[in-house]
Amino acid sequence: MGAPVFELHIRPLFRAIDRDHMTFAVDLWDYDAVKGNANEILARLETDMPPEDSGGPWPTECVELFRRWTKTGFRRLELGTGDCAVRATATVITLTATGTFPAAGYRGWLDIESETNTAKTYVLWFEPPEAPTDEPAETFSLRERYRPDNRSLFVHDATGVKQLI
Repeated sequence: MGAPVFELHIRPLFRAIDRDHMTFAVDLWDYDAVKGNANEILARLETDMPPEDSGGPWPTECVELFRRWTKTGFRRLELGTGDCAVRATATVITLTATGTFPAAGYRGWLDIESETNTAKTYVLWFEPPEAPTDEPAETFSLRERYRPDNRSLFVHDATGVKQLI
């Protein structure tokens, strides 16, 4: 099993109620804030957080996952960059991102970031390798498909948010 990653494994552990209760001290959905306060957060998770009237303590497995994240380098995803294009037919809209990863061993994907009645926003994520290699960087072609609708389509990457439809 690989090292935990903030956006995939740690951020989802913090519920909205946890975040609301802790905003006076730390934003539990912010990577830098959680990393900077990781020792204090872990100490509280091991003793009295969250309190019973707010859902109660985390299961041991979740506390261990947070601990492992702190011991394995506070890994996180990176916003990727690529050329994005969209192709629409009567039955499917295909969003494609192509390019070259920053280095060998990277993985990438498109993920829905937000969705409203008027817009969909995808994010282009890159996951760096746990250990760098001397291999050449690989090219990528990532694809997401969905049924046509009347919403605008946006892609969020390292260069910002771009509207494609």
